[in-house]
Parts: sequence; C-alpha cells; structure tokens
Amino acid sequence: MSYDLRILENDFWQVGILPETGVSTAFGRVKIGGAWVDIMRPTAEADYGNPSNCASFLMIPWSNRIRDAHFRFRGVDHTLQMSGKDGTAMHGDVRRRRWQVVSADRTHVILTFDSAAHENVNFPFKFSALAKFILQDRDFLMQITLRNADQQPMPAGFGHHPYFVKSDDVALELPYDRQFELVNSLPTGPSAPIQARVDFRQPHLLGDTIMDDQLTGRQGEKPSRLIYKDVEIAMHSDPIFEQMVIFSPPGKPFYAIEPVTNANDGFNLYDQGIAGTGVFVLEPGEGRAGNMRLRVEKSK
Repeated sequence: MSYDLRILENDFWQVGILPETGVSTAFGRVKIGGAWVDIMRPTAEADYGNPSNCASFLMIPWSNRIRDAHFRFRGVDHTLQMSGKDGTAMHGDVRRRRWQVVSADRTHVILTFDSAAHENVNFPFKFSALAKFILQDRDFLMQITLRNADQQPMPAGFGHHPYFVKSDDVALELPYDRQFELVNSLPTGPSAPIQARVDFRQPHLLGDTIMDDQLTGRQGEKPSRLIYKDVEIAMHSDPIFEQMVIFSPPGKPFYAIEPVTNANDGFNLYDQGIAGTGVFVLEPGEGRAGNMRLRVEKSK
C-alpha cells in the first residue's frame, strides 16, 4: 500500500508527514556537513501505516494512559475501549485516523480532524483538531489546536510523542524539578521531587539508563536540549506543555522525550483533586493550542 507522504524541506530540515496515519512524522532529518542525517527515529516505508513505529505521532484528546480505560468527570463515569496491552486507553484516538490536508507547500502542511466524521471514536465527547507543521529557518514548528465540538464541557489534553536516534554520545538537558512516581506507567499519587536517576537538569549522557518516567515542575519556558557530537537540538514548547515523558527502553537504538499537557492518567488524577495534572476543561466551542519547536542550535 502506498501512503500520502508530504515532504517539507529547507536548508536545515527535511521532514516527512503522513496525513493518513494521524499526521504522524515519518522522518526528521538535519543537514550536517552537507548531508541529511536522521535525528528523529526514521520509519521504514512498510511501517508508514503504524504510528507506533513512526518517528513521532500526536496524542489527542489526551496523552499517555487512562487507567483501566475508565475515567470520571463531574460525577459521570465514562468507559473507553482498551487500546493498550496493559488494559489502559492509550495515547488518545487520532493517531490512526486520516486527517484532511487544508494547505501545503514545500515548507508547511496544515491539517484538520473532526471526530464527527469518524466512526467509533474512543472518546465520549465530540471534538475537532488542527495541526500545523512548518519549517521556519532553523525551526521545525508543530502546533496543535484542540476544540470542544460538543454541547457539554469536556476534560482534555494533548501531546507529542517524538522518538530520537540514540547514540553513545547523546546528552540530554531536561529542566524539570519534579516527577510523578509511576507503577506500570501510572502515577501512584501527587508529584514528588525528582530522583537522581532521572535528574537531567544539568546536561549529562543518556547512556544505557532504562526509563519510562513522567517529569513535571517545569522550569518556566527553558528548553530541553538534545546534545550530539555534531548537532545540538533545542526543544522549545509553550507553557501548556507542563509535563514531559522520557522513555528509553533497553537494547533499542532510540529514546523518546515527549512534551505533553497532562500527566499519565491525568483525567482520573484531576477527578481526585490532585494538583498539577495539566488537565484542562474545554467549554462547548472553546479551544486550546500549543506550539512545540525543534531548533537546530549548532551543527557541523
């Protein structure tokens, strides 16, 4: 099967976007020494239809997991379809859906999604979304806008799930002071001070550390940094992206650092009155947007 692949390119970036696969990113390459080098984990063409194997995908209208595929909002229980092997509802609903291209050229593509146009959407509220992918000089800009298209308020969140190429020399700087302690990727309660194991407030090598952790307590708008031998990437994001998931599995040539608005199982934490979940409530017709950009700071 062939897929619609929209390639964006300028002097610094070459990016592939897949509208049919939830606007997942197929590849993100930076020009180093006159050659394109994969910074984001590249996707095999055979996997263009599988967002889990893509370089990045969007998570809308929530990010990460919902425990037992069930949440309670303003006194009403909502049961979702289980989409994770652990019995959770995972990564929202849009990443396996076709989005509609509104505008596109060599350096941008804008797409829309309307849940009412799709069957069996795994969310009890109607919503719409807008995604923009734009190359601006050294920046690869990604914007998400989520809007409540229902007649009642809804809890909401969104996020990005970019994978990056792991190398022996890569160091990370992640400006977060706290974390949610997790059991099976789900928080056990409110956030706590960050542990040394996942403390990247000062840059240091990623190495072989195994991580699947939820960071919070972001230090203002300070960017995260991915520091390689030949290139440095700064990840800038709007304040709405209060949370960061870091995932580094054993024995794999990739890792993920994911700017997200809500904590894992955020809807249930919000219902329990736990502070700092990042969950926001959209009234009918209301929308919320967030920008994230990957900036080439240095390259050889």
